[in-house]
Amino acid sequence: MFSLLAAYIGTNILYHDHAQDEMKKILIHNGKKALEIYKTTKSDDLLSFMKAYSGTSGTRLQLYKKDGVPLLKDKNLEVEKKYVDSVLAGNITDNFKGFITHVPIVGIPFQENGKHYAIFVTIERNQFEDQLMTAIHLMYVVIVFFGSLLIIIAARYVVHPLVKLTEATRKMAKGNFNIVLPTNRKDEIGALSASFNVMAKELGKLDQMRQEFVSNVSHEIQSPLTSISGFSKALKQKKISEENRIRYLSIIEQESDRLSRLARNLLRLSHLQQDQLLLNLSNFRLDEQLRGVVIALEPQWSAKEIVTEIHLKPITIEADEDQLKQVWTNLINNSIKFTPHQGKITIKAFLQNNLISVSITDTGIGIPEEERKDIFKPFHKVDKSRDPSIKGNGIGLSIVKQIVDLHHGEINVSEGPEGGAKFIVILPLKYI
Repeated sequence: MFSLLAAYIGTNILYHDHAQDEMKKILIHNGKKALEIYKTTKSDDLLSFMKAYSGTSGTRLQLYKKDGVPLLKDKNLEVEKKYVDSVLAGNITDNFKGFITHVPIVGIPFQENGKHYAIFVTIERNQFEDQLMTAIHLMYVVIVFFGSLLIIIAARYVVHPLVKLTEATRKMAKGNFNIVLPTNRKDEIGALSASFNVMAKELGKLDQMRQEFVSNVSHEIQSPLTSISGFSKALKQKKISEENRIRYLSIIEQESDRLSRLARNLLRLSHLQQDQLLLNLSNFRLDEQLRGVVIALEPQWSAKEIVTEIHLKPITIEADEDQLKQVWTNLINNSIKFTPHQGKITIKAFLQNNLISVSITDTGIGIPEEERKDIFKPFHKVDKSRDPSIKGNGIGLSIVKQIVDLHHGEINVSEGPEGGAKFIVILPLKYI
């Protein structure tokens, strides 16, 4: 409604002067034409001619003599005295100042037989034109009404899903992530709702991971603390053999080491997850680093008589040497733990298209396909496949994933050719 009103006023302002000029020209032309016809016909009675001419060609006339008295009896065309005096003084006068809310007139002076007259010209009102203007005004009202109605309906169509979205965000702020908005619309609102659903799902996963993380940390800490507490109480007994005392102390020491490793790994994982962590970049031989890690872990794989095959190409990489050493140590150590006696571990490294590929394959128990997407989450353990005698807290692979991500690389896991697990780490030759 405001737009239509503004458009109406704007067009009036823009075309007001032009319309007035055109109307003034038409009325002056009609008035001069009437006088020209009068002179041409050489009529003796001016008043009779003007009465006869008024109303023809859509023109109405009014005639004033010098004393300001109207000569034609037309109550609908009475001119103010100031305009009459101006025309009798010899001026062409009109009442077009401002917006026309009255009958537009133009006054033209002329003389006949030495007498001064003022002829005023206006447009004859046309019934058909009045009806047309009424129809146009009615059409404007209908347009305003139905246009406003359609705008209200369209606004509700747009606003209603936004209201639902606002309510959903409030629920999410209170910790409720089980929210699904309808996504059957194909416009931007539908795309926004779909994105919101994805965000709610991911936040729900993060919240679940946070709860599981807290639960797992509590469990991992509580288990060794229970052992330490129980065996400490047992040591207080006076009647205890030396053999049992040594065994209890060994268990307390092992559980203390387990707590210490857990604390170090949690601190390391927290440190790696900080965005502001800066890598200590340097150029070094990756193949030599891998050989060094294998040699350092020789006591573990030798004790299980594991065959270790190494196929390494000479590769110089730009990366954080200490961080990558942790990656290879964790991955190879995992392969040793889950590879049975007299098994085999194969380590390969090669360069292709400025990308380094390192694969570590074992002949162990492997990882079920449905578990592979979750093994890099903190504290995740493949319980169905894990030997209870194998110790671990499920943080090692999370640390590996964080380090690889910091180097803008990627890590994948699949089944090895002999049924074990195969980890593939892809790194850029130079850190970008």
